[in-house]
Amino acid sequence: MAATELRGVVGPGPAAIAAPGGGGAGPPVVGGGGGGRGDAGPGSGAASGPVAAAAAGGPGPGAGGVAAAGSAPTPPAGGSGSSGAGGSGSAREGWLFKWTNYIKGYQRRWFVLSNGLLSYYRSKAEMRHTCRGTINLATANITVEDSCNFIISNGGAQTYHLKASSEVERQRWVTALELAKAKAVKMLAESDESGDEESVSQTDKTELQNTLRTLSSKVEDLSTCNDLIAKHGTALQRSLSELESLRLPAESNEKIKQVNERATLFRITSNAMINACRDFLMLAQTHSKKWQKSLQYERDQRIRLEETLEQLAKQHNHLERAFRGATVLPANTPGSAGSGKDQCCSGKGDMSDEDDENEFFDAPEIITMPENLGHKRTGSNISGASSDISLDEQYKHQLEETKKEKRTRIPYKPNYSLNLWSIMKNCIGKELSKIPMPVNFNEPLSMLQRLTEDLEYHELLDRAAKCENSLEQLCYVAAFTVSSYSTTVFRTSKPFNPLLGETFELDRLEENGYRSLCEQVSHHPPAAAHHAESKNGWTLRQEIKITSKFRGKYLSIMPLGTIHCIFHATGHHYTWKKVTTTVHNIIVGKLWIDQSGEIDIVNHKTGDKCNLKFVPYSYFSRDVARKVTGEVTDPSGRVHFALLGTWDEKMDCFKVQPAAGENGGDARQRGHDAEEGRVLLWKRNPLPKNAENMYYFSELALTLNAWEAGTAPTDSRLRPDQRLMENGRWDEANAEKQRLEEKQRLSRKKREAEAMKATEDGTPYDPYKALWFERKKDPVTKELTHIYRGEYWECKEKQDWSTCPDIF
Repeated sequence: MAATELRGVVGPGPAAIAAPGGGGAGPPVVGGGGGGRGDAGPGSGAASGPVAAAAAGGPGPGAGGVAAAGSAPTPPAGGSGSSGAGGSGSAREGWLFKWTNYIKGYQRRWFVLSNGLLSYYRSKAEMRHTCRGTINLATANITVEDSCNFIISNGGAQTYHLKASSEVERQRWVTALELAKAKAVKMLAESDESGDEESVSQTDKTELQNTLRTLSSKVEDLSTCNDLIAKHGTALQRSLSELESLRLPAESNEKIKQVNERATLFRITSNAMINACRDFLMLAQTHSKKWQKSLQYERDQRIRLEETLEQLAKQHNHLERAFRGATVLPANTPGSAGSGKDQCCSGKGDMSDEDDENEFFDAPEIITMPENLGHKRTGSNISGASSDISLDEQYKHQLEETKKEKRTRIPYKPNYSLNLWSIMKNCIGKELSKIPMPVNFNEPLSMLQRLTEDLEYHELLDRAAKCENSLEQLCYVAAFTVSSYSTTVFRTSKPFNPLLGETFELDRLEENGYRSLCEQVSHHPPAAAHHAESKNGWTLRQEIKITSKFRGKYLSIMPLGTIHCIFHATGHHYTWKKVTTTVHNIIVGKLWIDQSGEIDIVNHKTGDKCNLKFVPYSYFSRDVARKVTGEVTDPSGRVHFALLGTWDEKMDCFKVQPAAGENGGDARQRGHDAEEGRVLLWKRNPLPKNAENMYYFSELALTLNAWEAGTAPTDSRLRPDQRLMENGRWDEANAEKQRLEEKQRLSRKKREAEAMKATEDGTPYDPYKALWFERKKDPVTKELTHIYRGEYWECKEKQDWSTCPDIF
């Protein structure tokens, strides 16, 4: 061993073995770890890494090399430690200072290192009857903190923070500990030799034997080549020697010597290569069983964890079913259906549950209809049987009667089962928009249709357009903002990810005075542009990018983008952003949704602002669930209105009356207490009857996917997989969804190939552009966004869809 290597292990300098990032000599920040029976040991989180990791690998430039060199540590001059010659047969024993707690600090303890175990006692005499703690060095990490301090941790509850009397004493202990650790690891490996065969499956053993056999044959081939190289090299050198004996010009002799030297170097290099290959084979044979056992152990642990979680999910499901069976039955009696939130909370029993087994069941008999045709459900087909009148005639009859009458039912959700854990366990930490999901997790609406649902309470904007006071108008805009979340309270299924170029229109100009258009303008990241205009004096536009992350226990959905609302008469321009939606109990328990965050609504013309706070749900809070609070302020910051309510029920408004000599906070409080000053801005509409069997759709949501004549060929109503799912044919819907996604991937690859070819040729290439929206800088927010360019409704009137792509 080189002198520098030996000095790096046993020398007094701590830098040679200190782990990177080693801290100072102070105690750990977190206390309470298991330090033995006598002391309250410090936390185990302070260890910063292993020391002299090469010690476990045999002789080399580490502590193992010290053992080979025979440099055994000696006791210090002060007599605080002794070597293996002691009466107890220990490798080392002596006094060290051990950290106990923040009150007592470091306390003097007697430590004994023997047979790969480090034990400590309060005194030397206590060795005969009471051991205060023991660490097995085979699985321990040894970390040096500074000149006198070091840490021993087994990665679990046991962590010893120790301090020696001097740097030399500390170095002797660390060296002895590293030697003992190396021996303990070696003994552990030898003791596991007999158990290796049982821990490895027959297939793994066969594969391992084949690999070793192949390695051995290759090394034999290399040895043969080595012998041949040596033989031919000797013959070559003999020939060169004979050439040297000949009478040749001096220049030739120099060349021959040069060739001779190169041949010798080549033979030496070949021998070194063969020796290295032989060493590698020996190493593989020595450690392969241990590695294989460790790998198999990790596999078994993973499988055991999956089985445990799955069993836990099953138990939760059974408990929920038992609970519902005991509480839901009375709600099924006539006249007990109720409305609003009470109706939804009653649940739908086992029909809404995910089954525990990984198999599909046939759907119950449901209402069917052609894939491109919708129809109105009547009371005669509630049981799921088909109506006597043909669907075509029924639908034509509806159109002839009135266009204002909308459908109020869709086929009930069938009881298709799917093992949720088998799919979601591979999605942790990933963005769900990039993972192909079966329709079992979906509802029969696209994201474009969900975006259009923001207009369910459009009458709030109609009332806001009539307000002459800008602050009162801002109150109605804030209520409209909150109302857009009321449709999500029971909607735990995800909408379909729209295809690139997919559109959705909602023409309610005659009934409600507005019409809306959405288009999917980007696929990765998913982005949808929305434009709605009303003859009642307002325009709403937005571009929303959805990002989502699955965190194991919950799913976070983060909408990015700005929403704009413009009132034509006054020119008031409001902007705001959406809050984060969180879906809880993804794996175990009943799914529930929460909204959290803050929304700032700004009037860019007057400077008025409204700050809305969505309070996250907490088990320990006394506040009402899903609470929302807000304040409407003028440009000077003075509060004029206070808002209070919940995002799933209603929003109230209180006018703040400033009082002389009192601050705004007192005035706001008094305004809350004054019931006569309460104004109801918005209240959620009750859900339709049997909504729990229809994905908890609102009255508006039930009509969104109804077939309409004259829409663009890219409209979401014409999407086949979504239509199949609505009709209860989920197996066919999954196959159709896969076909559409593959078609979209091929289109994207084609565009990428065209872009690459254009780049190589130097010709201009136009990237993908939305059909009805144009990407440009917003004049108010200065953001790049998609703004409606017009012409859609004109093309619909002419029925000219020649520019629409073929996406379905």
